[in-house]
Amino acid sequence: MARPTLIAGRIAAENRRARHEYSILETIEAGVMLAGTEVKSLRSGRANLAEAYAGQQQGELYLFNAYIPEYQVKTAFTHETRRARKLLVHRKEMRKLLGAVTREGMTLVPLSIFFNDRGIAKVSLGLAKGRKLHDKRAAEKERDWQRDKARVLRDRG
Repeated sequence: MARPTLIAGRIAAENRRARHEYSILETIEAGVMLAGTEVKSLRSGRANLAEAYAGQQQGELYLFNAYIPEYQVKTAFTHETRRARKLLVHRKEMRKLLGAVTREGMTLVPLSIFFNDRGIAKVSLGLAKGRKLHDKRAAEKERDWQRDKARVLRDRG
């Protein structure tokens, strides 16, 4: 049986609320250590990053509370759905991120889990600062204005 071809940059899970709740200042790409059944479950595209966050545990960077459902085909080995998953980043990059989190009150928010062109699962992390309610309203107002402006320009020809 031929292996299906992978689409480069195929998104397995996306945190759509993150860009609404936070101002994303910087994004980085990190590898993630997954079990075999987790990878198979991610390929089906039913994972959820809504309440997920990244942080430090035992001197390493981990992804917490990300929901990857159990693989439907029953096997002898199944994984925990919300276990902490180790993120693979360079030591210097990790120190920079964790320094910003502790000193400046920022947070590491997973924006998406995707497969790169080699079929390896990666996590896109955003170094973010929380938005206040009035900031969210202003961002939504600006987004609506840009959409209306584009619509008017498109209709005029």
